[in-house]
Amino acid sequence: MGVNEPLNLALALAMGILLGTMFYGGLWWTVRRAVSSRRVALWFAGSLLLRMGLALAGLYFVAGGHWQRLLLCLLGLVLGRLAVTWLTRPLEPNTVAQTPESSHAP
Repeated sequence: MGVNEPLNLALALAMGILLGTMFYGGLWWTVRRAVSSRRVALWFAGSLLLRMGLALAGLYFVAGGHWQRLLLCLLGLVLGRLAVTWLTRPLEPNTVAQTPESSHAP
């Protein structure tokens, strides 16, 4: 292990977190935009291609042929997902009022 290897591993984790927040943040943004769009399929297809392309290219370049960097980058991607999930959660869990009709299935 070289002198700069711990720094490279920390940077791989940080880049994974950045890639994860971009990927899942982009998904959140796409869902919010596509709901009011007339071209929902185009929004989702375009978003998927862009997000997957960025994520795969980022993983490829960050890993640089080292499985340890790839593993930490993937871990960062998962941590980025958790961060976006936490940041985009509803502020109040039960904002929809329950009516007698909605309390049971037909």
